[in-house]
Amino acid sequence: MTWIKPVSLEGRYARLVPLALDHDAALRRAVSDGELWKLWYTTIPDPDSMPSEIERRLALQLQGLMLPFTVFDAAGEVVGMTTYMNIDAAHHRLEIGSTWYRKSVQRTSLNTECKLLLLRHAFDDLACIAVEFRTHFLNATSRRAIERLGAKLDGILRSHQMDRNGLLRDTCVYSITQAEWPTVRKGLEWRLSQD
Repeated sequence: MTWIKPVSLEGRYARLVPLALDHDAALRRAVSDGELWKLWYTTIPDPDSMPSEIERRLALQLQGLMLPFTVFDAAGEVVGMTTYMNIDAAHHRLEIGSTWYRKSVQRTSLNTECKLLLLRHAFDDLACIAVEFRTHFLNATSRRAIERLGAKLDGILRSHQMDRNGLLRDTCVYSITQAEWPTVRKGLEWRLSQD
């Protein structure tokens, strides 16, 4: 992995550190807050499958396809996971995805700051030309959150993939381009300054 290397990112509300095997117990506790794995329109590991999910993400990191993070809150408690994925080093593009947070921190400044930290690193340090976000067409909460970031809908991939329950999924693809980043950054910084 030459373009993207493991890095820790820190703000006022959140700290993102490279995912590690010893985060397992804390991630199991976090995912249990709200039983997030029961959401049918997304794929979030249940507590028992957390070790295999960590190993899967770390294996993809070794291949240069993913850079997974464990998310800590300001008090130092593990509250979720997020990831740089679908890394395209040749074209300086990546996706921010496979993100989940324990229920008690959802819709707080933590998510806004995590996205700001990830986007700042992607655009300012890695010189990305675009950053993508993808979500299920029916995941209205996720779509609204992505749109609040300032991302624009590029399109909908119809019958894009099979969900774990065997149903076909339409995937909404959003992005923020390098040219849009200064305005998006200003908007995210302003939102955080209001807290």
